[in-house]
Amino acid sequence: MTPSAAEGAVPKGRSRRNFAGSRPVMDDVARLAGVSKQTVSRVLNEHPSVRPETREAVLTAMRTLGYRPSRSARSLASGRTRMLGVISFDAARYGPAAILTAINTAAQQAGYLLSSIALDSAEPGTVVEAVDRLSAEGADGVIAIAPQLWVGHALADARLDIPLVVLENGFDPESERVTGDSREGARKATEHLLGLGHRTVWHIAGPSGWTSADQRLESWRATLEAAGAPVPEPLFGDWSADSGYHLGRRLTRRPDVTAVFASNDQMALGVLHAFHEAGRPVPDSVSVVGYDDIPEAAHLLPPLTTVRTDFAEIGTRSLRLLVSRIDASAEPPRPASLVPVDLVVRGSSGPVPGR
Repeated sequence: MTPSAAEGAVPKGRSRRNFAGSRPVMDDVARLAGVSKQTVSRVLNEHPSVRPETREAVLTAMRTLGYRPSRSARSLASGRTRMLGVISFDAARYGPAAILTAINTAAQQAGYLLSSIALDSAEPGTVVEAVDRLSAEGADGVIAIAPQLWVGHALADARLDIPLVVLENGFDPESERVTGDSREGARKATEHLLGLGHRTVWHIAGPSGWTSADQRLESWRATLEAAGAPVPEPLFGDWSADSGYHLGRRLTRRPDVTAVFASNDQMALGVLHAFHEAGRPVPDSVSVVGYDDIPEAAHLLPPLTTVRTDFAEIGTRSLRLLVSRIDASAEPPRPASLVPVDLVVRGSSGPVPGR
């Protein structure tokens, strides 16, 4: 009995399973195109050794059969899972959440799935466990939204054997880094207030040990020193509006405070509340500048002057950087990729009172 007779009425090049309406598989494509299964695999993975006419025959067979390669088939053929890992901390805050959304969108466009781990604990052992878990799941690479300096060091000590991109961190291990330019943002905010005639600028900093907070604090201090302005003692918040409010109440008791730069918009919101409650209107009595440009910033009373960070660009750039690192894993790490920031001037900042 010939093969065609054994298959009954099944058309040449198609299996009984496909003819019955089941999903076509790689064997069906190979049979219809008249090539080996290995050749189909090479076409799927864009191998350069496949002749153009062979590639076209395989693609035509795929279209004819309605074949859609499964992720597992691609993984077996390429040695990759097309899955990326993401480790995040404090993911409820606007910045990390916006970055994670952008990473997810860019990953989908690049044909990757994400496995995301949001950590509540900031213990080094927890970071290493998260890395091990993602590696065990077969992640082709990892993006870490690591806002604290020691987290970056913990990731470096984990000695990953897959590509790693780190966001919002200033450490210098064998890794790729993407970050907003916090130093430049703090300089712009401080110079803006000095340029309005304020004798000095008070600073409500983020928690110590957070890379962006430390960099903004250092840049604020350096900018005041370069201008020959007094450097007040900084106050340290925890990123929350509550901390900005309580620290702002302390500043309301000082009549010499005419300008405040807060390290994020939530703390700036608390400062606005404190000065309003104390009967010191913004900006007539005191100017306030925040950082991040949260969506609500333009709708506060008064609208908040702030430094805009392009979190979507940070997320997109980090995903592209990781994919390029995966595709050329032998390349050495590149210098940190700094995403520019912009000062957005609104109604909460104005000339020094009496000018």
